[in-house]
Amino acid sequence: MELKFCQSCGMPLSPEVLGTNADGSKSDEYCIYCYKDGAFTGDFTMDQMIEFCSKFVDEFNKNTGKSLTREEYKVELRKYFPTLKRWKSSDAELPHANSPMKQKYIEEVNALGIKDMPTIDNLFVLQGSFINQEYKINGNSVKLLDDNASYWGNQVEKLGAEGRCFGIACDEHYILVSEYGKDGADAEIVVLKRR
Repeated sequence: MELKFCQSCGMPLSPEVLGTNADGSKSDEYCIYCYKDGAFTGDFTMDQMIEFCSKFVDEFNKNTGKSLTREEYKVELRKYFPTLKRWKSSDAELPHANSPMKQKYIEEVNALGIKDMPTIDNLFVLQGSFINQEYKINGNSVKLLDDNASYWGNQVEKLGAEGRCFGIACDEHYILVSEYGKDGADAEIVVLKRR
């Protein structure tokens, strides 16, 4: 089987990290971190993407047996990225980051009117396993998200409450807003709303 790579960030594509098209089908060109609901998840220049991806040089080294520094890895990425579809296509040929679904989720979250939560102006694609908080419900520990799914989400500081944050996770079925302390401590559900 031919190994494919994300045509935006260059990561290897496997079934669990495929992005999604506007109709919900899987993309065979982009990963979920770069492409969701038929649009890119962020408006980046190629240089900004290289800077971001260079943070993962240790993982690259581990998977390839190389020992590049971050600066050496950036040099490699500057050679490789111009061969990827996102960076060799004209801007008019590509879907933009202002996905209609992303904008809809932002509007729906802001419409909740949650006290002490700042206005949300951006959401990012987040892996369920990274944001799946544990909540105490009726004495039981419960997780509400799917570790293997991806969500539009964000974390913002609670206004007037140093050390407390709101976490947001949205998908086509639900909007979840939780509040928690440092490293997810004392997580509480603020809103769980079916869409």
